[in-house]
Amino acid sequence: SASQTVYLAKYGVKNMPLRYPEARRDSSNTEEFFGQKITDHYRWLEDPDAAETEAFVKAQNEISQPFLENNDEWKVINEKLTKLWNYPKYNCPSKYGNRYFFSHNSGLQNQNVLYTMESLQGEPELFLDPNTLSEDGTVALSGSSFSDDGKYFAYGLSASGSDWIKIKIRNVETGEDFPEVLEKVKFSSMEWTKDCKGIFYGRYPEQEGKADGSETQMNEHQKLYYHRVGQPQSEDVLVAEFPENPSYRIGANVSDCGKYLILLIVKDCRDNLVYFADLEEAGAITGKLQLKQVIQKFEADYDYITNTGSKVVFLTNKNAPNYHLVCIDFDDPAPEKWQVLVPQHDTDVLDWVECVDGNKLILGYIHDVKTQLHVHSLETGQLLRQFPIDVGTIVGCFARKCSSEIFYQFVSFLTPGIIYHYDFADEREPTVFRECKIQLEGFRPDNYSVQQVFYPSHDGTKIPMFIVKKSSAVGPRPCLQYGYGGFNISIQPTFSITGLMFVEHFNGVLAFPNIRGGGEYGEKWHNAGRLHNKQNVFDDFQAAAEYLTANGFTTKPQLAIQGASNGGLLVGACLLQRPDLFGAVVAQVGVLDMLRFHKFTIGHAWTSDFGDPGKKEHFENLLKYSPLHNVKTPADKANQYPATLILTADHDDRVSPLHSLKFAATIQHAVKECELQENPILLRVYSKAGHGAGKPTTKKIEEATDILTFLSKSLQVNQ
Repeated sequence: SASQTVYLAKYGVKNMPLRYPEARRDSSNTEEFFGQKITDHYRWLEDPDAAETEAFVKAQNEISQPFLENNDEWKVINEKLTKLWNYPKYNCPSKYGNRYFFSHNSGLQNQNVLYTMESLQGEPELFLDPNTLSEDGTVALSGSSFSDDGKYFAYGLSASGSDWIKIKIRNVETGEDFPEVLEKVKFSSMEWTKDCKGIFYGRYPEQEGKADGSETQMNEHQKLYYHRVGQPQSEDVLVAEFPENPSYRIGANVSDCGKYLILLIVKDCRDNLVYFADLEEAGAITGKLQLKQVIQKFEADYDYITNTGSKVVFLTNKNAPNYHLVCIDFDDPAPEKWQVLVPQHDTDVLDWVECVDGNKLILGYIHDVKTQLHVHSLETGQLLRQFPIDVGTIVGCFARKCSSEIFYQFVSFLTPGIIYHYDFADEREPTVFRECKIQLEGFRPDNYSVQQVFYPSHDGTKIPMFIVKKSSAVGPRPCLQYGYGGFNISIQPTFSITGLMFVEHFNGVLAFPNIRGGGEYGEKWHNAGRLHNKQNVFDDFQAAAEYLTANGFTTKPQLAIQGASNGGLLVGACLLQRPDLFGAVVAQVGVLDMLRFHKFTIGHAWTSDFGDPGKKEHFENLLKYSPLHNVKTPADKANQYPATLILTADHDDRVSPLHSLKFAATIQHAVKECELQENPILLRVYSKAGHGAGKPTTKKIEEATDILTFLSKSLQVNQ
């Protein structure tokens, strides 16, 4: 019947009826939460290996893929995007032993390649090329660590975007790997002992069934092991475990001097405990280490920076929502004895710190969302100098206490990357080591306008937002509004080829509201958007949309919103709360079932931001905004859902694809009998891909082409 069909003529798909796949509704999964009965009609989609789930995914892709790809526009956009993507890219170099190491991509290589050279002017030699490890570029480097002397290189490999990695160790001199492979590793550092004989790493116990990233089992009982180079994994020594706390994850740091092993223990996504072991006292590592606890309660973040003897410097937000540096004496760690080395700034957030040149600290501050770079004395905490930085972000900084050299990489909306080099030994100004430049004819940053505005949210709070467009663009234009809003993560200016393509190809506008829940203004900003304050995040994002339309940047039918992961939750909630505000929605790898997110893979760690569905007051709050539980059939045409593209991937083991599958089935069911709903609701599931990290260039370009083609069709863009 016509009511089950959306005709897509206005989407440039002539006479193609969009028939959503039939998805079985099962009413038998009804649970009671604190007196409320809730039916989970698509619980069966939580099993990724069931034939029925596989058939559902196939049927969805058979609709979404032709819609997106079977047209000339996809090819035009793909060609332009591929051309734009094809420029040489570099990352910050590092220096270990007497060699420099850096990663480089010639343009369209699936994975960055690691090179080494003996001097900054030297000829780069190939060191590690992940592109040779798979036919299709889906094996990626995921985490790495050089031994202090630069003789060994520990590196993690991830397949198909999974969080699981396998660790290998390479002899830098010969370029050959030792025979052992360390498995069952996830969320782990690789910390070398000072004698360069082995690494500490975190590993999970064996689990039933597969562990390739397409499974959904919860990750618990991580343990810390010591691995000696050249030995099989079966010989590794268990050095720390917390069996009574299965959700603990163990971050390990070996102190700069090699004396201490410092453990930073987290159970969710904020606050940590601190333990240490004296490695000098312990001698040979043959069993569990004697741990001393420094921080007893989960009440603040602590990050190890450096130490001078027993006096250890931490970056923390304890009694300092904008973060400060404190010195804790491990011989006498009572809180009343702590010394503040660099007090918190009144307005700026101390984001990261590196120790360099024996007695100096490099401090990265966030000032109204932009990075500022300061150098302080390690002894006194005094400010020694500042490095001038344009409006943008430092995305990488390499510094070591034992070296006078630093490298740092600057990016902005219009700058793909400038890597600076500075040597404290000769104190000249920083010099440009490498600059990444896109191959776009006539590209000049001064042809674009980047402005930062501060708009009022529903409660009067001023929210910063960057707006990027061509200087010549007048009148309302297609607009892409991107947001995240959670987990203390700051969305600072960065360079996006897809974003630039949107501005170039559609003469569009990009908008980046720095909504609450992020870390742009420290822990207060984060707290204002988590737990019972989560609705602020959605309100801030909706207020941004209203600002953009009221000020003539765009119109509601021309406005698209996009978010990934926690940002997928953001756009999912906004889609349902204010369907009238937007012309299109792109929800990538979103957290969409807020009553069951904690039951899969690492989801239990997110309760610090979302709350625990097992607690009544949290359940009631989650139910108010959980996208899966707030889908309704549109009551009138003005409130039909905007064109919606839901994207996920089969090896996403951070946010399981089940969120996107259940949400798509639910919203398609709600609209399929509704003649008022003319806009399509599409689900695209990518294969051999994960949450995002390590994605090969071919897959990045394919996904970006899908998104831009979808936006072009949905926003009625006139080329």
